[in-house]
Amino acid sequence: MSSQAGFTLRGRNPDVLTCIANLSNDEVFTPPEFANRMLDTLAEAWATDNKGATIWADKTVKFLDPCTKSGVFLREITRRLTQGLEKEIPNLEKRVNHILTKQVYGIGITQLTSLLARRSVYCTKHAKKTKQHPHSIATDFTDDDGNIWFRRTEHTWKEGRCPYCGAPKGIFDREGLETHAYALIHTDNVKARLAEMFGGNMQFDVIIGNPPYQMTGGGGGTNDSSIYHLFVEQAIRLDPRFLSMVIPSRWMAGGRGMDEFRKTMLGDRHLSTLVDYPNSAQVFPGVDLKSGVCYFLWNREHVGDCAVTLIRDNDVVGPTDRKLDEYDVFIRDERAAKILKKVLKKEEASFEDLLAGDTPFGLATNFTAFRQGEPDKDEVKLYASSNAGRRSGAVKRSIITKNTHLIDAWKVLAPQAGPGNSGGHVLPDMVLGRPSVAEPNSVCTQTWIVAGPLKSKKQAEIVARYLQTSFVRFIVSLRKISQHAMKGVYRWVPQQNWDQDWTDEALYKKYSITKDEIIFINSMVRPMSEDDDE
Repeated sequence: MSSQAGFTLRGRNPDVLTCIANLSNDEVFTPPEFANRMLDTLAEAWATDNKGATIWADKTVKFLDPCTKSGVFLREITRRLTQGLEKEIPNLEKRVNHILTKQVYGIGITQLTSLLARRSVYCTKHAKKTKQHPHSIATDFTDDDGNIWFRRTEHTWKEGRCPYCGAPKGIFDREGLETHAYALIHTDNVKARLAEMFGGNMQFDVIIGNPPYQMTGGGGGTNDSSIYHLFVEQAIRLDPRFLSMVIPSRWMAGGRGMDEFRKTMLGDRHLSTLVDYPNSAQVFPGVDLKSGVCYFLWNREHVGDCAVTLIRDNDVVGPTDRKLDEYDVFIRDERAAKILKKVLKKEEASFEDLLAGDTPFGLATNFTAFRQGEPDKDEVKLYASSNAGRRSGAVKRSIITKNTHLIDAWKVLAPQAGPGNSGGHVLPDMVLGRPSVAEPNSVCTQTWIVAGPLKSKKQAEIVARYLQTSFVRFIVSLRKISQHAMKGVYRWVPQQNWDQDWTDEALYKKYSITKDEIIFINSMVRPMSEDDDE
C-alpha cells in the first residue's frame, strides 16, 4: 500500500469536501459531518435488525449512491468498512481492494461530479491502476471508471417535454450543453439499467444519497419541476434492505406534483426514521430552501410507526413514534399536532369554504390593463400590486367573468405572500400578510385570494381581524410549508360566528389551549402589528 493510499484512509484536516462550493441550490454537496449522521442512523438500524452486528464488519453488503456528486457517502462508507473489516481481511491493500471492487458503487450525476467522486474514493479520477496512473488505491479495476459509473444520458421528448423528468425540450435539447438527464430516473426498467451499468444482476443492500432537487436549468416559474421524488421512487423499486436520502421537506405539505408522492410516503409503513430540519442552513450552510430539508431511513423489514425527530437550531423534538398518515399532510412538530386535535375535535366548517381560490377574478398578478382613478359607470375598482406596494384603479366590469358573485359583495382580500413571511424556516414567522377589506363593486388580481361573500362591512372587518390572530396564522402554518398561502392552507382553520369579534384570548379559551401551548404558539408566530403591511 502506497503512502498516498494510506494517507487517504486516515482522518485529515481540513477535509477538502468541506471546502468545495455547491453546484447550485438544487445540486448541493453533502457535508461530510451530515453524511456521517445519516450513516450512523443506518448503522443503528442494521444493528437492531441483526442482533447487534455492525454493518461495517460485513464484507457481503453492497452500497449504492445513485446520485453521487462529491463522493462523500462512498468515501465515508469505504472508511468505515476499512476499519470494520480489519479482522476479517487483515491485509490493508486486499481489504481496500475488496471494498472498492465488491461493495461500493456510485452513479455520477454529471461528468464533472463522476470525476470528483472517483478522486474522493479512489484518490484519482483513474480507477484503474497503471504505470501512467499509479495513484488508485484499488488494484483490480480493468477500466478507469471503476464502480463509479457515468455516461451522458439523453432526454426523451414527447410533446415538448421529457416524460421521465418533465424537462422542456426548448431549453435542454441543445448540442454540447449538459443534459441533466439523470440515468437512474430516465428508464422504465431500473433493475435492467443497473445491470447494464455494473455488469450483472445487481442487488444492493443499502442505497444512500442526496439527489438533485429540481430539474436544473428551467429558469424558474413553470419551467422548474421537482425531481427528487423520482430518485426515491426508483430506489425503492430496486428493493434494497435500506434506503436513506436527504431531500427537501416540501413534500410533507406542498410542492407542485407532490400529491401522489406525499400520499405514498406518508402511508409507507417501511419508513422507520424521519429527521426534519426546518432551517436548511443547519444541514447545508449557505443554502436557503424555504421548506427545510429532511433525511429518512426506509427499512424493508420494518412495518410500523416512524420515529420522527424535529431539529430546529438547538431545539430537538423527538424521536417520537408517529403514524405519518394521520392527515393528508404531515404535521412536523408533535406539539402542534396536539393543538390541532383540539381544534378539529369541534368539527366546525372550514374557512377554506369561504375562499375563492387562486386568481379569484381571472386577473394575473402582472395584470396592467387598467386605468388609474376611481371607477366610472360600467367599471369596477381593481386592487393590484407592484414592487412599490398596493395600488388601485378601474377596469371594465365586462372583462370579469370569474367569481362574478363576489364583485358586488363585501369581501376580505388575503395576500398569498407578504413581508416577513419566511415560509416557517425563521421563527417566529408572520405566516400570512395583513388582510384587507374590499368593498362592493371591486375585484383584485392574483396577488390575493378572496374570502366572501360577506353580509356587511362589519362582518368583513371581523373576518379580517380573525385572520390576523396568532391562532389562525398558527393553524395555517401547519399546512403552509412555503412562502405562498394558497386556498388549501386554510383547510384546518374553523369558521366562526361572524357577528362577534374573535381575539386570541377568546379563541384560546374556546379551544382549551393551555398556557404552555400558548407559549409554543407565540414561539412560532409573531404578533401582527399596525406596521405590518399586506
